[in-house]
Amino acid sequence: MTRPGSGMAADIDEQPAGYERLLSTEHAASIARVAAAVAERRPRHVVFTARGTSDHAALYAAYLTEIRLGLPAGLASPSAVTLFGARPDLSDALVVGVSQSGGSPDLAEVLRAARDSGALTLAVTNAPDSPLATTADLAVDIAAGHERAVAATKTYTAELLALLMLVEGVRAGDGALPAEVRQDLAALPELAARTLADPTAAQLAPRYRFAAQLVTTGRGYAYPTAREAALKLMETSYLPALAFSGADLLHGPLAMTDPDVPVLAVVGSGPGGRAMGEVLPRLGERRADVVVVGSAEVDGATRIPVPEVDERYAPLLDILPLQRLALALALARGENPDAPRGLKKVTATM
Repeated sequence: MTRPGSGMAADIDEQPAGYERLLSTEHAASIARVAAAVAERRPRHVVFTARGTSDHAALYAAYLTEIRLGLPAGLASPSAVTLFGARPDLSDALVVGVSQSGGSPDLAEVLRAARDSGALTLAVTNAPDSPLATTADLAVDIAAGHERAVAATKTYTAELLALLMLVEGVRAGDGALPAEVRQDLAALPELAARTLADPTAAQLAPRYRFAAQLVTTGRGYAYPTAREAALKLMETSYLPALAFSGADLLHGPLAMTDPDVPVLAVVGSGPGGRAMGEVLPRLGERRADVVVVGSAEVDGATRIPVPEVDERYAPLLDILPLQRLALALALARGENPDAPRGLKKVTATM
């Protein structure tokens, strides 16, 4: 019998190697060809469609698209197409389906409807022969390999990196990553390994063993990380976790925070992290139990350290200790994070 959590632990540990694989000449060239095709089409806006963990990768890509490409970007509601029969005019759009399995029929149906309206469609998936990939005009294989645990970890970060490489390739125009981006990304495997080697996150797990609820928060590129961390805690430890952008937290949900509601704040060193400077003092006024995750130094706060990188790369590192925390907390609470109750690896929705 396998030890509970061993699958999730192995998946987490494989992420530095996954970064190396995607950055290899073969996979980088494949993503560059797709990026060049997108750049040639010159879409006027980008629509992402995804579910679950992949929805958070898509949200990260939406931030990248608007900030790096200057194109409006948003997340589609698959039910508008599958349940209500909507057929929006997406003739000037790039429509991107993001899914580890590529097996959910609603995402494939969104891409099919988008193609029918004249959109350029793209699948980003770990299953290049899946219905999503075969429906799309273009496909990117995130090459994460078999994932042992139901809770997605290495496929999530592979999606992040593939989407980052795609956006940067489109920005370059010819699909190839600029030299400075290649240099920055080449450091990611070692930085990821260093981040995973830090024991702080696992050591903090007992702090949350008896928590009844938890809040995660971040701004900008860190917000998808906060949402993904909340999902991992919910699906592995069954701990109700609410994710808010730092800005939205101040617009009402701050009232629920107090010493009995722990807060995980993702705080980097760029504009998004600096904007959290307005949020953390307010949490302090509420005497909330705050742990900061990221590269920013925050006076008086318990911190899970992460190496400093350009803020658009930070989600590839910030989520790693939060995955470790989710794993350790699930085990501390007597759960098996490899096989959360009621969940399957492929969830088919319409």
